[in-house]
Amino acid sequence: MVIINKRQEDILKELDKKGHVNVADLCEILNVSTVTIRKDLNFLENEKLLHRTHGGASKQPIYAFEKNISDKEGLQVEQKKQIAQEALKYINNFDYIILGSGSNIHYLSQIISGFQKLTVITPSLKVSMELSNEANVDTIQLGGDIRKSSNSVVGPISESILNQFSCNKLFLGADGLHLDFGLSTSNALEAHLNQAMISVSEKVIVLVDSTKMNIRGFGKICNLDMIDVLITDDGIDAETKMKLEEIGIEVIVARK
Repeated sequence: MVIINKRQEDILKELDKKGHVNVADLCEILNVSTVTIRKDLNFLENEKLLHRTHGGASKQPIYAFEKNISDKEGLQVEQKKQIAQEALKYINNFDYIILGSGSNIHYLSQIISGFQKLTVITPSLKVSMELSNEANVDTIQLGGDIRKSSNSVVGPISESILNQFSCNKLFLGADGLHLDFGLSTSNALEAHLNQAMISVSEKVIVLVDSTKMNIRGFGKICNLDMIDVLITDDGIDAETKMKLEEIGIEVIVARK
């Protein structure tokens, strides 16, 4: 059994509350030096109780790694369904929208129904299949290299097709949303395609569950100030929500 002192217990409590902590804040809260805090963080990391980050620590690994979309869809299912319901409220008749790839976007595509007229562009094969049965939804499937882990296309062919359109809304998933690094995904080609999607869209609506907060993926999509609306679940901590709103992002917390 690991024996930790009262100060280290307090560090873990802060981490449980916020999901991430930085050295400067811990020094102020616990009234100790940076040297002491760094020693505590190193000890707790060695005991596998947290993950060190630049200038602080995280409750979970800071880097997102590529997973198969089928595996992703089995994680945080209720939260993703709630996020999808909130996202649906942003879709109106006669919209021209882009639906990206990923599990959150796939859940959204499953509940798009009953519109008088809707045009959807997507790189996702799974999204296209979901929408193919909707008589009043015109679906444009982007072409390109198939990324098997996400059942979606990437690459210059899809980007060149995308550049021929202009859409009023983009619904985008991501593997990580980090206050410093921005929005990211685990695949560089997907990140580049997402950048192209942003460039042809008037409004960017990001769908990520709270487990993606303060996580970095390999490929950066954009800085956070490019996001208009963020839809997430009630696992987001108050500090992160406040900082995102200070940037100018409308943060929607999906609840049951």
